[in-house]
Amino acid sequence: MRIHQFYGAAAVLALGAACGGEQNAPAETPTDATESNEAAATEGHTFDPAITAGDLAEHISILASDEFEGRAPGTPGGEKTRAYLAAEYERLGLEPIGDSYEQKVPIVESTLDPASSSFSVSVNGETQDLEYQKDVVFWSKRIEENISFADSDLVFVGYGVVAPEYDWDDYEGVDATGKTVVMLVNDPGFATQDPELFNGNAMTYYGRWTYKYEEAARQGATAAIVIHDTAPAAYGWNVVETSWAGPQVDLQRDDNGASRVAAEAWISNDYARALFSAAGLDLDEQMQAALQDDFAAVPMTGITASATLTNTIKRSEDANVVGVLRGSEAPDEYVLYMGHWDHLGNNPGADGEDGIYNGAVDNATGVAAILEIAEKFANNDTRPRRSILIAAVTAEESGLLGSAYFGEYPPVPLKQIVGGINIDAIMPTPPVKDMVVVGYGASELEDILQEAAAPYARRLTPDPEAEKGYFYRSDHISLAKKGVPMLYADGGGDLVDGGVEAGKAIGDAYRNNDYHQPSDEFSPDWPMEAMVDSTNILYETGAAIAYSSAWPNWYEGNEFRALRDAQRAE
Repeated sequence: MRIHQFYGAAAVLALGAACGGEQNAPAETPTDATESNEAAATEGHTFDPAITAGDLAEHISILASDEFEGRAPGTPGGEKTRAYLAAEYERLGLEPIGDSYEQKVPIVESTLDPASSSFSVSVNGETQDLEYQKDVVFWSKRIEENISFADSDLVFVGYGVVAPEYDWDDYEGVDATGKTVVMLVNDPGFATQDPELFNGNAMTYYGRWTYKYEEAARQGATAAIVIHDTAPAAYGWNVVETSWAGPQVDLQRDDNGASRVAAEAWISNDYARALFSAAGLDLDEQMQAALQDDFAAVPMTGITASATLTNTIKRSEDANVVGVLRGSEAPDEYVLYMGHWDHLGNNPGADGEDGIYNGAVDNATGVAAILEIAEKFANNDTRPRRSILIAAVTAEESGLLGSAYFGEYPPVPLKQIVGGINIDAIMPTPPVKDMVVVGYGASELEDILQEAAAPYARRLTPDPEAEKGYFYRSDHISLAKKGVPMLYADGGGDLVDGGVEAGKAIGDAYRNNDYHQPSDEFSPDWPMEAMVDSTNILYETGAAIAYSSAWPNWYEGNEFRALRDAQRAE
């Protein structure tokens, strides 16, 4: 989760999902939560068909209660959460897709043993062993206990980007098969601040390290190395050495990750400079050359890489909870609402009264919002012409795994999802004057959002830290990179009383004191008006699509536009 609506509070909040495997991994394989739906349903509370503060508070207080034990995947608290959601779907009249509300998500945890693993380079025949966590951090998406390769030629491929819409191909003329590709973090737009190059200061998907490793695999590389640099990465080496060491959690894929490179790695900037010098290259000069659209990849002559990875593999299973309200005229066209149900579980040794990471803001608020939105659609006098798809996804805190599985194995065809809205944390604040749009300028969904926000005296505010690529660090990206237009907006940071300064103070207090802490708990004293308005605005945004035949698309020039156009052409 991240919390962009409070300026300056975003960086820490996004890293949980952004950095991969540092969060708690799923434990034992749970049972089917639908067996206990009835027991998990709310009791003694009458829900209003409208979106209300009382109903939002009811859902949040239950999901963030100690009884749910922090909602970690693969735990009794996680099972209880899934059962609660399934019961609520049933109460609302949502239909399961298939035999159950649950979409099973197979998960695998791979832990590198640094003592029996190594990463080395040979420089003109002389072997250099890189020090783990000081010079290099490496892992593999291949689910194998023992992985090795030897004497793979290094080649510098600039930013490692193939972007047809920008007429950019760093791999042009290169046969990367069997090679170790070395590349820069972020994209050329950030380095130049040229708004005409990629997206200027705002990171594109091509700037994300996840994309770079995926593209290297598509090019047939054996290994892929990203050179760390604090400013374009948006975090220091200390984040790299902790986030990518230890257990790495991923989806259990059909090919066990065989299509990925054998090793994915970061190297420190200091080591990269020494390595380039050994190849007779100057890193700064090569960084400048990589900013040109006619950049040609550079072989790092005389240098090869070798690695041995020894992994411990652990498999488990959890579930997304998915329901649908069938449309009246176009039931096979869907408007998607998504929010992650999981949080961090509990740690008896943690600071705090009980060690339970209740996750009230992150993300009981988002789940409460999608339930309230579903309630409003279900009780409308006129059924929407299109279907409403509600997806509470798992394992966001472990690296967006539930949404990734939803995107890889969609319960409905992706080309039939008209658009989607992801809700990841709504801060309880006094009334605000704006809504922050993360990834502002991405899709026509923003035009619809603007119309929905106007009656609430809300304006749209671009993400104030667009260069850090937060649009690519929450669950909606799992659908966006498959072509589906997705919107990521909630809350606001410009308070009616106190303005941006007051909003920043609230955000800073949450970031410094409560984010991913046992103190992220619900309070009946929360101000709820802004949260109610935000939820209503996001309802109205989806309703404008659900009651129409419009097909909003990515804006021209967006990196996902071509994917969507191809889907629609089908």
